[in-house]
Parts: sequence; C-alpha cells; structure tokens
Amino acid sequence: MRCKCLFIALIAASLIPNANFSQTAQQEASRSVEGGGVKVSGWTGQIDAKEAEAGMTLNSAKFAKEGDAFHILTGPAVTYWNPANKASGDYTVKATFTEPKYMNINDHPHPYGIMIAGNDLGTDKQSYLYCAAYGNGNFIVRGFGPAPFQVNGRRASPDPAVNKAAGKGEPVTQEIALAVKGDKVECSINNKVVGSYDKASLVAEGKLKSTDGVYGIRFGHNTEVKVTGLAITKH
Repeated sequence: MRCKCLFIALIAASLIPNANFSQTAQQEASRSVEGGGVKVSGWTGQIDAKEAEAGMTLNSAKFAKEGDAFHILTGPAVTYWNPANKASGDYTVKATFTEPKYMNINDHPHPYGIMIAGNDLGTDKQSYLYCAAYGNGNFIVRGFGPAPFQVNGRRASPDPAVNKAAGKGEPVTQEIALAVKGDKVECSINNKVVGSYDKASLVAEGKLKSTDGVYGIRFGHNTEVKVTGLAITKH
C-alpha cells in the first residue's frame, strides 16, 4: 500500500510543472512595439478591449509594408482593415501568412488569419468573424458581435492541414481563406476546409450583423507575421 501511495504522489508531483507552465503561458503580457503604428495608407485597426484596458494603443503594434508583403509586429492583439475592402454575397477572402521565426517574441503559439463581415468597425458595436492558424497545427474561429463569441469551441482545434513549424525560430507558412457560400461560412487552411458553419448560427443576436462587410487581417498578441496575396474572389 505504501508503494502504491508513493507512486501516485510521484505522478501528481510530475504534473505540477506542466500546470504552472500552462498558467504562466496564459498570463504572458503584451509587449509594446518600438516605432509602432499603422504605416500603410488607407489602413487602420483596433486593438482588443482588454488590451486597451491594460494601457495599450494601436501604436503599441506595427503594421507596415515591405515589398509586396504586409509586415505585422504585435504588441496587443489587433485587427487591421482598409474600409475600401468590402465584400458581399458569396465570396472568398484569402491570404498567405508567414511567421519568419516561429515564437520569436512569445512563449507559446499565437494565432493570425483572415477577418470578414466587418461592420461598425472601430466602435463599441462592431461585429466581425475571423479564422486564424497557429504554427503548432491548430486553428481557431471566433467572432465579435460586439462581445467575443466562440465558433469552433472553447479552445483552438488541431487539424492535419495546418502546418507546424519545425521548431522555435523556424519559418512556418499558412494559406488561410474564409468563404461565404450560400447558407454556409467556411474556413480553409492550406486548401482544405477545416471548418464549415451555418450562416444562420453566425448572423444572429449578439453575433454578426451580416456576412456582408469589410474584410481584413487579424493577429494575436506578441507575434511577428508577414502577409502576402490578400485578395477577394466573388462567386
């Protein structure tokens, strides 16, 4: 009996560091980017409310152009858009997202991806939907309406289509798309549909005002990403 109790105690003790690490990871504070702000003409953005409450501003992250790529450094979690970029009816918005050095400014994976259905952006009544990938093989679909709401569950979901970085500091690339097709909204990553959702469950009280609206790009905090090929296709 004594041996059995000792064995159980050792197992419990071995789990404590993992639990502490998880808690620490979730509490990782957002950094402020030197020389931040929106550097691309026509674009703007908004950081998450909890980031603003912590004293962050849009200038705490950086959105710039480098050649044919947008170069984003966060900072606080943020969504960027150009008000001229609007979509309606059936359409697909896609772009390619590259972390040049996976997890180079954070201690756990953070997401980045496509935003669609933006309405009343920059106000306390805003609504939009985003699908984002992590460099560890997970993806997440969330919305603001104006409060945050879950789409694919409480946590990020794994999918074999989502690319995994070879290790910390290594590059990882994802092609991410959000499409409105009839009565469905689909998230695709690397040319595979990883999530399909009923439009009626998304355009509802406290969620999206419409799937028509402005499109853009979305980033978690403390992340460096380059974005190319942001484009819309009408169906």
